[in-house]
Amino acid sequence: MTNPKLYCIGCGPGDPDLLTLKAINIIKNADIIYTPTAREGKPSVALSIVEKFLNKDTVIHQLIFPMIKDFNNLKENWKNNTIEITNSIREGKKTVYLTVGDPSLYSTWIYIYKEIIKEHKDIEVEIVPGITSIFSFSAEIKTPIGEGEEIIGIIPACYNLDRLKIAAQCCDTLVFLKDGRHFNNVIEILMNSGFPEDSDIFIAQDVSTNSEALQKRKLSEISRNPNENNDKYFSIMIAKKKK
Repeated sequence: MTNPKLYCIGCGPGDPDLLTLKAINIIKNADIIYTPTAREGKPSVALSIVEKFLNKDTVIHQLIFPMIKDFNNLKENWKNNTIEITNSIREGKKTVYLTVGDPSLYSTWIYIYKEIIKEHKDIEVEIVPGITSIFSFSAEIKTPIGEGEEIIGIIPACYNLDRLKIAAQCCDTLVFLKDGRHFNNVIEILMNSGFPEDSDIFIAQDVSTNSEALQKRKLSEISRNPNENNDKYFSIMIAKKKK
């Protein structure tokens, strides 16, 4: 007898056509799909990506992952969400968990998986990778993320500006994800950390969706216009150090 199994699907950056064939096949045959959202009533981005592939009989459950910093409350939330998922699996249902991008990169899935390997060892897991916004954006702007011996740094949301200074000094390319709130500070740090004024800065909002917006500017140009920032949650910026 095989172990009960959970499928985690990386849904990619937003374009349904960027889903893998394996992901589509699993989604079409799912009994129940769990999809994350930040709060009650907020549409799930991951669910919107896979909608056209859903079977009409598949049950959809949204799980709330609150955007809070209270670690104890977060742990309780991850634990309860994992219990709900694993209960479905043990009932014999083909169960799928969705996540935007790839499950291994700053994903809600990571917390679910840690709970499973700690408290639900009988559950087998299969992870289906997805295209990240980083590589989708790179394809859109036709610019490599890294070449030769270049060092790449990936900076998550709510980054520590002191650590960013070190990364800016060490890396040839910096990729900033999900958060434009520190935009002006970032530009100032790049200017003071070895990025020449003619370094290329690529900025995007809503990558691989119908509302996608892309722009390419020089670091010096942006530094002269500090009030023009980008504050959407699903924004991305790539800074390439001019050699």
